[in-house]
Amino acid sequence: MSAQALLELRGIGKQFPGVRALDAVDFKVSAGEIHALLGENGAGKSTLIKVLTGVHKADEGTIRLDGRFISPRTPKDAEHEGISTVYQEVNLVPSLSVAENITLGRQPGALGFLNWRAIRRRAQVALARLDVTCDVDAELGSLSIAMQQMVAIARALDTKARLLVLDEPTASLDEREVAELFTVMRRLRNDGLAIIFGTHFLDQVYAVTDRLTVLRNGRLVGEFATAELTRLELVGKMLGREVSASDLASGIGSSPRQEKLIVLDAKQLGRRGVIAPLDLSVGAGEIVGLGGLLGSGRTETARVLFGIDAADTGSVTVRGSPAKIRSPRDAVAHGLAFCSEDRKAEGILPNLSVRENLVLALQGKRGAIRPLTRAEAEQLCVQFIRALRIKTADAEAPIKTLSGGNQQKVLLARWLATQPTVIILDEPTRGIDIGAKQEIEQLIARLRDEGMAVIFISSEIEEVVRNCSRVLVLLERKPAGEVADTELTTERLMQLMAGGGEK
Repeated sequence: MSAQALLELRGIGKQFPGVRALDAVDFKVSAGEIHALLGENGAGKSTLIKVLTGVHKADEGTIRLDGRFISPRTPKDAEHEGISTVYQEVNLVPSLSVAENITLGRQPGALGFLNWRAIRRRAQVALARLDVTCDVDAELGSLSIAMQQMVAIARALDTKARLLVLDEPTASLDEREVAELFTVMRRLRNDGLAIIFGTHFLDQVYAVTDRLTVLRNGRLVGEFATAELTRLELVGKMLGREVSASDLASGIGSSPRQEKLIVLDAKQLGRRGVIAPLDLSVGAGEIVGLGGLLGSGRTETARVLFGIDAADTGSVTVRGSPAKIRSPRDAVAHGLAFCSEDRKAEGILPNLSVRENLVLALQGKRGAIRPLTRAEAEQLCVQFIRALRIKTADAEAPIKTLSGGNQQKVLLARWLATQPTVIILDEPTRGIDIGAKQEIEQLIARLRDEGMAVIFISSEIEEVVRNCSRVLVLLERKPAGEVADTELTTERLMQLMAGGGEK
């Protein structure tokens, strides 16, 4: 082990049913270093952190902290070893005071009585280490998210942590709050603390980290000095494609696209702290992609378009008429449909039948006073099971018994039954086999040919190029540019996704 490494993981492997989440992964962090852990969805970042922090036990490999082998079986074990984690969602008690949250579970006292003076003093010391001024008697829930994040970090440091894991700590912060957090991180690094920084924002990686490790598909791609890796090289390592400067210079021209009747037109649509204002239009018989790395704002844009998260800037027209979309109900009423990226948590109702899942959106659109009859529901099922070639014993089978690809087809059928004008597809082929993926891509092409407007999101860059006529690329939740027609190549998309290709 390197003499400078505080933490070293060697050959870490972790298997879940049907999935090898980690495959012989090495990872090390030094004291006085901010180290980014990067990779797209499914890369293994979360699993590696959970192994380190005692949430999961590794099937193979070793963990050494300061030269000593450790094997944390619970987060409490990890905390005792000096490893503290601050998660994206502040995992504290909003109804308790700042001081109570910082010392919760380890409050000083004697004979069953708490020493409130010592509790307040200890909280003040922990906050002072971050150079944060705060009323320690204030109720945590009354503070800003940024201040709650600082309290969470103070609590982590109160355990005498030597290694601090920050999991997406900037996701809910504005630019000023991010800058303040980075000042704190640099101060802690200079005090000798080791920090693992999980983020999807490349600007932040280059702003605050010393080194970075990239995972892909559960395997180690490599460890690099941040200053020695260009953004384009980093994106290539995350996606598994190396791109040279000559690749970027060739094959990029411009040609006018065939004009389509614009069905949906969003102007300066945005939500503060979520996505910067952007323009997005999609025509009848057109597939428009939203491109970008994980965390770039693709899903956030889809959620705002569909009214799950309300926009606070901009306007939307649908078929030439202004559309006020403040909720999914409004979106459906205006002819929009949305297939979420999280099929299991936000899509299927696993214990209900294929029929019950399929008719859900249409029944919601019709309302309680116009219920579908059983005969109408069965006829819809027959129609879509045949049209989409859904493999199921019958329409009454629980949807959880279907394969992932067939579950995805049922969700597509659910929305197609509402006869939408625009359908938003967020990762429609994630987690399904190659054959089912091909069938779904063919279905999307058929919808396009029939005149439907499609907004398409995928983490697979080749899939975006293969299916879309043009792509709006997002970077750090802001529009980075649009690519259309003959310009649409993997190299060109990667250049924009990397912020122009250079640091």
